[in-house]
Amino acid sequence: MNQEKAADGPERAGPATRGRLRILLGCAPGAGTTSAMLSEAHLRAGRGTDVVVGYAAAHGRPGTAALLAGLEVMPCVKARIRGTMAEEPDIDAVLVRRPEVALLDGFAHRNAPGSRHPARWQDAEELLQAGIDVISTIEVRQLDSLRDVVERITGGPPGHTVPDAFVRAADEVEIVDISPETLRDRMRGGDIYPAEQAKAALAGWFRIGNLSALRELALLWLAAALTGDRHQPGGPRPGARHERERVVVALTGGQDGEDLIRRAARLAARSGGDLLAVHVARPGSSPGTGQAVLITQPQLVRSAGGTYHELCDDDIPAALLVFAQAENATQLVLGATRRSWRSVLLPMSTIPSRVLRGAAGVDVHIVNCTRRPPVIRRPFR
Repeated sequence: MNQEKAADGPERAGPATRGRLRILLGCAPGAGTTSAMLSEAHLRAGRGTDVVVGYAAAHGRPGTAALLAGLEVMPCVKARIRGTMAEEPDIDAVLVRRPEVALLDGFAHRNAPGSRHPARWQDAEELLQAGIDVISTIEVRQLDSLRDVVERITGGPPGHTVPDAFVRAADEVEIVDISPETLRDRMRGGDIYPAEQAKAALAGWFRIGNLSALRELALLWLAAALTGDRHQPGGPRPGARHERERVVVALTGGQDGEDLIRRAARLAARSGGDLLAVHVARPGSSPGTGQAVLITQPQLVRSAGGTYHELCDDDIPAALLVFAQAENATQLVLGATRRSWRSVLLPMSTIPSRVLRGAAGVDVHIVNCTRRPPVIRRPFR
């Protein structure tokens, strides 16, 4: 299953032509994205394409090392990361060499401090702007809109992520699919992690259920990206404003805002719709602790391809409904109000309840973002 966009004009008209980005998406470490990337490089080189390996993460795997044989591998630069020496791609060397295609493994990788770009996807962007095609790899857990879902599946944070918009902007995204059973076999065989690390992974998040969930997540994400792309080339079609889903997420300035944004972004992505975030503040309200997260949340909204809006009104539910109507919203996402004596005695006075009563023609989603610790079930004795 893959997402592919038609090229605009000739493949390579000159230095001003932007390169094409192809991303191989895997459900977990060891899914085979690096091997698939190197195998494709051999095929392209065999057809006469000028291909170089800007960076490929071999991790001591014999199979990956074998696939590197016969390919032109660009020299890397040494960098110190958390006290250990690591290799980073030499972007300047690739730009000077100027191949037709450069392989750049690990799209979500965070570069060493002092690098010209904070992340590898930004290195890829520089090569693309120079007219060089790039093939890269990513795991589904490294998509920013899925961070909260992945954390619930695996029980831990996913690490570095990439804004979804930069992955969706790729000319091609293809899943390198693999069954959970085969992945576990690879882990047992030492093809992914060293023995002790592999043993811990197999007993931890690398279980069949988790891998199946991540695999399904990758397929659903790509299906949503495919749906969205049908609306992208050439801008919106005449009358498309009323055909597309328009998802509005209401933000309060609380810590649950990021989860709400990601939930709303997934709703918008599944239908190829638009994402709008709105924060309604009461006049004269003090900044408070919530304002700190409202600095970062607009960035998250924009990285998900949405727009951020701020309103000032004493009547928050009414302001949300007016905004939703003015923006032709089809869906409205709200966080669940924390229960208080007022909400218990007067349940219809809460913001979600008032929005529900007034939201004619709009689907309202009330999301409980409270994160509870996992329940440990003890067997009967």
